[in-house]
Amino acid sequence: MTVHGGLLRLETSGNGDIVDITAGVASVLDTSGVDRGVVTVFATGSTVAVTTMEYEPGGVRDLQALLDRLIPTSGDYEHNRLNHDTNAHAHVRAAVIGPSEMIPVVDGHMVLGTWQQVVLIDFDDRPRRRIVTVQVLS
Repeated sequence: MTVHGGLLRLETSGNGDIVDITAGVASVLDTSGVDRGVVTVFATGSTVAVTTMEYEPGGVRDLQALLDRLIPTSGDYEHNRLNHDTNAHAHVRAAVIGPSEMIPVVDGHMVLGTWQQVVLIDFDDRPRRRIVTVQVLS
């Protein structure tokens, strides 16, 4: 097995900011020259997640609204109480969605649906610099 890799560095505004990283992941894949394999995409941090979705304004707002209903920013969170913090909701949201995705590669392209993009979601309650590790395995 051969592994090729790259890093994506992003500035986010936090607070549920959803960023389309598909082009960055595709760029790492393109430089790898891999025809068949898998791409792994992993965001470093406990308040950030990676998933796939249809990245369009309505879908973005709908996902943000759903997460606000399921895991509200304000609440009686033990993390906030024990650590004198304000971002417990961000840790919980990131844990529910998860920090990574694996995407098959066929004929040198990620196997994504027509309306499917790879996105990073930053749940922290402040702007952040984020690093995404992309590895292409063949």
